[in-house]
Amino acid sequence: MRSADLSPQSSEAPDFDCLEEAAQWFALLRSDEVTEQDRSRWQEWLDQHASHRAAWQHVESVGRRFQALQSDKQRRAAGKALQSASGLQRSRRRALGAIAVVSAAGVLGSAVVNEARLRRTLAAWRADYSTATGEVREFTLADGTHVWLNTASALDVDYRPSLRRLRLIEGEVLIETAHGAGAPFVVDTEHGRLHALGTRFSVRQFEDATLVAVYSGVVEVRTANGGRTQVIEADHQARFTRDVIGPVEQAGRAGQAWARGVLLAENIPLRELVAELARYRRGHLSCAPEVAEIRVMGAYPLNDPDRVLAMLESALPVRVQRTLPWWITIQARS
Repeated sequence: MRSADLSPQSSEAPDFDCLEEAAQWFALLRSDEVTEQDRSRWQEWLDQHASHRAAWQHVESVGRRFQALQSDKQRRAAGKALQSASGLQRSRRRALGAIAVVSAAGVLGSAVVNEARLRRTLAAWRADYSTATGEVREFTLADGTHVWLNTASALDVDYRPSLRRLRLIEGEVLIETAHGAGAPFVVDTEHGRLHALGTRFSVRQFEDATLVAVYSGVVEVRTANGGRTQVIEADHQARFTRDVIGPVEQAGRAGQAWARGVLLAENIPLRELVAELARYRRGHLSCAPEVAEIRVMGAYPLNDPDRVLAMLESALPVRVQRTLPWWITIQARS
């Protein structure tokens, strides 16, 4: 098997300090105390460097998404726009036009959305099961299979006499398959198919790869392109793309703790804990580089991110900076 970089990828963002400056400007310009001199100073800052403009655009984008998600009316309107787009358009031009309608409502902001992302967005709105940001949902399928759907996730179910098939559209799912059911049980993602054999396992889909962790039984991984295969045994995990399967590694307990409402930190860097916590709340949450590598241990309540932040602030040499209700950073304590 040839090696590959299978770490989750994300779009490159401006550096921490630049983003913090932009957030502070954003807060000032929207306050009652802003003056014309402040606006002039902000414009000078904005024109100083391309990184300032990029940071400002990023903060604006987060702000638009957060504000739009506060409105149930806008959310419903956006959903209708997406459903209409799904039913009526068949060409790329019409699909992008539908996204423009939703962007106007603020749900997707001003980001350019590629066709693969568009398909997933439309599919998520129509999914059999879905969760909002911060929600974890538990349910049982017709054959007795037990399923936990993590935050901001979407799943389709297609049960037939010859095959029990789940399709993870986005996010993460933990599955405990029913015993004694005859039809094969598979989970499809953008990157391949997982065939489970009497198993408890989790599947998390990133933009460029899928992570499968097996807690009991075995799971066979088959990539979407080329059909490479690998059997993953209990207490192990592997990341795979459409073309390759990465090394099989030991699976930690944290991979299924979220189903119990627990964010489990087993001696990990603070930046990893914060990145996980950010999945359960809307808006921006990050930590400064000077505290990013502090090692963290403990169990934290996923249903109360603000309480987690307070716990971190009391236990570590850090402070929580709330520049805006939706822009929070963890910084070194003075």
